[in-house]
Amino acid sequence: MTAPQPAITIRPEAPGDEETIFALTETAFEPMPFSDGSEPELINRLRADGDLTLSLVAEDAERIVGHIAFSPVTIDDGASDWYGLGPVSVWPELQKQGIGGALIKRGIADLRQAGARGIVLLGSNVYYPRFGFVHEPQLTYPGAPPEFFQCLLLEGELPSGEVKFSPAFG
Repeated sequence: MTAPQPAITIRPEAPGDEETIFALTETAFEPMPFSDGSEPELINRLRADGDLTLSLVAEDAERIVGHIAFSPVTIDDGASDWYGLGPVSVWPELQKQGIGGALIKRGIADLRQAGARGIVLLGSNVYYPRFGFVHEPQLTYPGAPPEFFQCLLLEGELPSGEVKFSPAFG
């Protein structure tokens, strides 16, 4: 039986949320074997570079409990209005309760409404397909296992080529 989803509200990041987002991201990624610990600083660099296109927080009645970031990507064929999802973070004690999924769904809906054509991510090929993400061989991201690089087409034709994330990703 699945635990009931806590009552949360999702809103755009606001001034003053930065420290909590940093601590949340640091704590959420600390136990992850695939993490190098750079995720909190990555969000700060995206923000500083003006590349934090969409930054959403989930709150319960007391505090921020989750965060998701979206930033622009470029694709070799010149396709525009494509974005990268990540990182997404939830306090460890609240993971597996639907908070991350709610943030992903809201982020997809907000980007779709803003005219985005698609979203890419590097992540679990078990978790993200439930939101419509699939591996498409015509979109590539060097240096990562191809099956973990996924996309979600929101509008138009699927582009083709190598994807580059914002410079903040290094």
